Amino acid sequence: MKKFSMLLLLAVVAFFLVACSEDTASTNNEKTADEETDQKVEKKEAEPEEEEPETPYKALEPAEGSEPIADGLTEEEKEKMPAVQAHGGERERMVPVGQTLVKGAEDKSDGPLKDHRIVAYYGHPNSENMGILGEMEPEALMSKLKEQTQAYSDADPERPAIPMIELITTVAQRNPGEEGKYFHMTSPEDIDRYAELAEENDALLMLDVQLGTDSVMNQVKLIEKWLKMPNVHLAIDTEFHVAEGETPGINLGQVDGAEVQEAVEYISKMVEENNLPDKIVLVHQFMDEALTNKDAIQPTDNVEVALNYDGWGAAGTKMSLYRKFVRNEAVQYGGFKVFYKKDEPVLTAEEVLKMDPNPSIINYQ
Repeated sequence: MKKFSMLLLLAVVAFFLVACSEDTASTNNEKTADEETDQKVEKKEAEPEEEEPETPYKALEPAEGSEPIADGLTEEEKEKMPAVQAHGGERERMVPVGQTLVKGAEDKSDGPLKDHRIVAYYGHPNSENMGILGEMEPEALMSKLKEQTQAYSDADPERPAIPMIELITTVAQRNPGEEGKYFHMTSPEDIDRYAELAEENDALLMLDVQLGTDSVMNQVKLIEKWLKMPNVHLAIDTEFHVAEGETPGINLGQVDGAEVQEAVEYISKMVEENNLPDKIVLVHQFMDEALTNKDAIQPTDNVEVALNYDGWGAAGTKMSLYRKFVRNEAVQYGGFKVFYKKDEPVLTAEEVLKMDPNPSIINYQ
């Protein structure tokens, strides 16, 4: 009996020791898990947040004494758009003088257009016929561009202007070329040269694609290397995008807004993945047919969108078509092209800025 009692006592003690051992192990495991969690939190807190990208441009400061555009206008001019822009229709402004966002639009980005205006020189270095870029050597070009940009900073000091080079990067042509796509690629050396010129002058570079029979996205990917630079943006020349069997310059081209939006979203993702400053996509249009399905085009949190009226000729007609294509078919921002040699007359900065809404991008050809 004593032997049995002794065995029972040993069994109870053994059971107690095992139970205590399991509790201790469980407590140790919980402690270890808690420590690991604390270590992870500490590590996360220790990791520095991704720095905001630096601003890759510098706006030109307004001259001393410059006054806001609205201060020099009559009450009628503040309430009504220029008569030639209205072209016989309703003259009431949609947005106040000086505002660049079209009615109902917002800008959630930190892009250049949010607080500034852009003045661009357009063209190709190897062609005088395609714009001012081909008429001047790079340094002289930058000097004249800054002079023109300064006029806009002075005309509206509340929105200082930034100089930009708009370089035609894929040039539409009338023969199919090696790839059969009716465009010629600007040399990488020339693109690099103007990218460097823009950077040296605290300016922006916009790469313009003329498409031929190629797709918008194919051309975006052709120039992706440069679009990943902090000061480089995209422009799409809709009139040169023709269908198979058609020829740029003979047949009027056309781009669907859905194709533009695909590029906007692609660049938006590029900005996020590469921690780039927010970008601009500019879309050129001078006729109804050249850009369809505009409702599909929407800016993102890091890509601003501007529709640019780029026809040439009588200034009054151009202003009324800006009203038709940009003001009345709004997306976010408006752009307006001025031709030094073909417009009659060539509008001054003050005349351009009286339009409704104020153009956020003014490019010169």
